[in-house]
Amino acid sequence: MVRTLLRRAAGVTLLLLAIVLALTAGALAFLGTAAVTATIPVLAAAGLAALASVAFLLAWPAFALLRSTRRRTAAAALAGILAVATAGLAILTVFRPLPTVTAASEPTGLRYWDLPTGSRLAYSKAPARGTPRPTPVVFLHGGPGTPGDGIDDTGRALTADGFDVYEYDQLGSGRSTRLSDVNGYTVARHVADLEAIRQAIGADKMVLFGQSWGATLAAHYLAAYPQHVAKVAFTSPGALWDGAFPDGDTGDIWDRLTPAQEAEIDALSYRPRFVAASLLQGINPDAAHALMGDAEADLLFREVLLAAAPAAQYPGAPPLRAPDNMPGFYANQLTSLDAERVADPRPALRQVHVPALVMRAEGDYKKWAVTYDYKRTLPEATLVYVEDAGHAIASDQPAVYLDLLRAFLLGKPLPAYTSEQPPR
Repeated sequence: MVRTLLRRAAGVTLLLLAIVLALTAGALAFLGTAAVTATIPVLAAAGLAALASVAFLLAWPAFALLRSTRRRTAAAALAGILAVATAGLAILTVFRPLPTVTAASEPTGLRYWDLPTGSRLAYSKAPARGTPRPTPVVFLHGGPGTPGDGIDDTGRALTADGFDVYEYDQLGSGRSTRLSDVNGYTVARHVADLEAIRQAIGADKMVLFGQSWGATLAAHYLAAYPQHVAKVAFTSPGALWDGAFPDGDTGDIWDRLTPAQEAEIDALSYRPRFVAASLLQGINPDAAHALMGDAEADLLFREVLLAAAPAAQYPGAPPLRAPDNMPGFYANQLTSLDAERVADPRPALRQVHVPALVMRAEGDYKKWAVTYDYKRTLPEATLVYVEDAGHAIASDQPAVYLDLLRAFLLGKPLPAYTSEQPPR
């Protein structure tokens, strides 16, 4: 009697283990196959085949312990039921597309560059009033992949000083085209696009204004093409080179989230389809892209950014206006990953004598060392400390922001901050 109970207990345990191990094998096969192909039906077939095989192989001895007279048939039935149930659940979760939205209508004056790099980039231009200066101003948005929504009041104000002003959506974001091979989103590609833009607008030199990641892009362009930069401003800059911070602790907006914001973002992020795509991205980004396309990934990314936006601002600042422009999820993910692998631009930048303005906000979530690396590296850099502003200086202190940019452009004195240590 005891032996029979033990045998049955072992059989039930092995049966439960067969189910768990089969599901695990299916998931691993689905993900592992992504190393050799990005074709989702092939990944799904591999996952179901692994699941059914493991379920059958382990269920057979389990039914033997349970004294089943048709153990082969029972094992096959279990494997089939498990495969069908898993496929049905996956269709309702992992393979069910996330919501998308119809693209907003294009604003008046939107134009496109078709560049020799292969990029088609949307841009806006505010022409200089009066006699134009030979050096146009080009604004570089942050992210990567989080564009603005055309030229703002600051950009339009600069036209009164004789500057043509450009603002564009970087490759993979806003109204610019997305890549079918998401591995093409690299720092080098963004730099090449910017150089192609310079040639397209016929400027020998440009003035670059980079915000956050846009500052990082401006720095890499400056390292590659110093002869084509007249002046450069870095606003709340991202890391000049990720390799200088091997622990990855550069300061992040996610560090500033309230519990309510974290809960909202978790609710958006912990969806089976997005989790599966995130896992695939670590193996084969093209497979992640094949599972979750740009339209749904970009909208989800936008919702996450909107939830996190208050953490980029100084307490009490007017809320950021949500742009109609859609961010680019894969441009963000793959460019950020590539930024961790690029060569150090600082040796080249130490030889560049181009006037540079570095704006640091009192409430920036980026580490002080990240900002000061620009001041330390660039021989002609002036560091300015902006009080009562967060990472989004242009939104929190628009008048101060414009005054600093105009003073910098026109060669007027700046309120330089000279200490290596942040204000206490």
